[in-house]
Amino acid sequence: MFLKVCRNLMFALPLLALMLAGCATNESAGVYEPPTDGESGQNGVPRLHIGDSVIITFDGPPSPITPHEEIIKEDGNITLPDIGHVKAAGKTSGELQDSIHDRYVPGIYTRLTVTVKTGDRVFFVRGDVKAPGRQIYTGPITLTKAITSAGDFTDFSNRRNVVLTRANGQRYVIDCVKILDGKKPDPGVYPGDQIEVKHSRL
Repeated sequence: MFLKVCRNLMFALPLLALMLAGCATNESAGVYEPPTDGESGQNGVPRLHIGDSVIITFDGPPSPITPHEEIIKEDGNITLPDIGHVKAAGKTSGELQDSIHDRYVPGIYTRLTVTVKTGDRVFFVRGDVKAPGRQIYTGPITLTKAITSAGDFTDFSNRRNVVLTRANGQRYVIDCVKILDGKKPDPGVYPGDQIEVKHSRL
């Protein structure tokens, strides 16, 4: 009887481990994946990300076209008059200009110049920090430095329960105490990301 129970446990334990592994989510992941649309294009030219603001102007047609300003949506697209969805995330501004031009010319216009400019690239820090709000993304920055840019933790911040949400919806719960102690990697923060510092329940 004892041997039978042991044999059953030997089969059950691996199955239980697989079930638990299947329940793991990004919230407990040790690797904080960056957005998948790329950080830089050819020759280091920055690529557009989900959450970036783009301003598109048109020149050439007989009737003026109103400039179009839009934030790149979670599916990576923007939506333009007459041509609908255009993939923007992952492209450089020049590549997006070419894509838009080719959708309009020659099907709708015979001559058109398209210019794409980006608005401020931002991320957001909210919750229990000294200066919550929108932060301008000026270049590569890590989570702890992003929190510092928002005034740093308060005396009541829960440094073990910081939520990093990517612009594409990926979500991670991060222990900043382990990062500051050198026990965990300090993940990068990108345009459109949101950081929430929870309040410590004492």
